[in-house]
Amino acid sequence: MLRLSAGRAVELRLKLHLTRGGLLAVGGLVSSILLSTAVLVGVATRHLPRRDHR
Repeated sequence: MLRLSAGRAVELRLKLHLTRGGLLAVGGLVSSILLSTAVLVGVATRHLPRRDHR
């Protein structure tokens, strides 16, 4: 059981049951998100060769 609260007014309780297949699917989704994020960061931070304007 997961319990989150924000002050006295807001409280969230969550009970979750996962099967092996569901756990495998969640793991696959998380790993694909992490892999795509790593690729985006790599592309965004790479240094392009300079072009000389003459």
